[in-house]
Amino acid sequence: MSKQNSTSLARVIWLSTMILISFTTIWSIGLISKGLWELGKESVLKSNPILGKAPKNFAQVTNVAVGVFNYGGSTAWAPLRLLVDSAIQAERPELQLRYAQPEGKPPSSRMGIKMLLQGKLAFVQSSQSLLPEEHKQAQQLGFELEQIPVAIGGIVVAVNPRLNIAGLTLEQLALIYSGHITNWREVGGPDLLIKPYSRPVKIGGKVKFFQDNILQGEEFGANVEYFDTTTSALRKLANNVDGIYYASAQAILPQCTVKPIPLGNNQEQLVAPYLEPLVSSLQCPDRRNQLNSKAFQTAQYPLTHYLYVIIKKNGDVEEQVGKAYAQFLLTPEGQQLISKAGFIPLH
Repeated sequence: MSKQNSTSLARVIWLSTMILISFTTIWSIGLISKGLWELGKESVLKSNPILGKAPKNFAQVTNVAVGVFNYGGSTAWAPLRLLVDSAIQAERPELQLRYAQPEGKPPSSRMGIKMLLQGKLAFVQSSQSLLPEEHKQAQQLGFELEQIPVAIGGIVVAVNPRLNIAGLTLEQLALIYSGHITNWREVGGPDLLIKPYSRPVKIGGKVKFFQDNILQGEEFGANVEYFDTTTSALRKLANNVDGIYYASAQAILPQCTVKPIPLGNNQEQLVAPYLEPLVSSLQCPDRRNQLNSKAFQTAQYPLTHYLYVIIKKNGDVEEQVGKAYAQFLLTPEGQQLISKAGFIPLH
């Protein structure tokens, strides 16, 4: 071997080693995430004045505004909008809620918060916590934003049902989406190039959570293919054995055409987001995969997060509507419906 080739090979080996060391360090740190989640959860439950003081049912919620009000936000909330919001409307007809989508852009948590700041919404359903810059924008406009946790959700990773793979570690998932692992053979699968799918980074929401918590701020790889909606991404995944995609647990688990996979900090600690055994695509739709509630509530499943009602603290009717809506969801009646919609209740 020539000296030049030896030098090139050495550089490739060194670069690969540095990449692996970097991600291994990240996920070694990530091993404490469960403990931090539990501490964070306890802190959230204790610090928010609304939590723990909610009325027993929708009928007992007080200070409910009268009129028609727009709200918007995360697509992950869709099952809640269908179930919980309709129940609120039936019990408290004086409050009429209308879901408003952004013009010309897909709905998302970040887009909903933007519309709230623009005065287009009364409150937002968010699967993401507020960013410092959003707090700053609100202060510049003369009010504050508040996020009230009402449920627990998470991100699930799915592959094509024909792909034979036991699961992925968070490190492997990061290396796949950053473009450093490109063949399923490298993670225990077949000799097949990997095609990662994602929604665009500009949409925010789940993508922002994924980039921050999985990629640790690193850019997506050049081989990632982007889709404007989860529906289009899942349709693509169902027809391509080489694909992989991530979305909310509620968007992935009931699907018949894709396969959710276990995740973990290492191969010995892979945790399924569904109640085992896995319901195969052949058994669906007579049976569908159910959420592994305990794994999400205890953060044994690694990609877990809160769902928030984000309100505008301006002393006006928008604040009144937002607080009342959060109160509805935090009643035992609301928490029960949250569970029925496929999310994890706070209590």
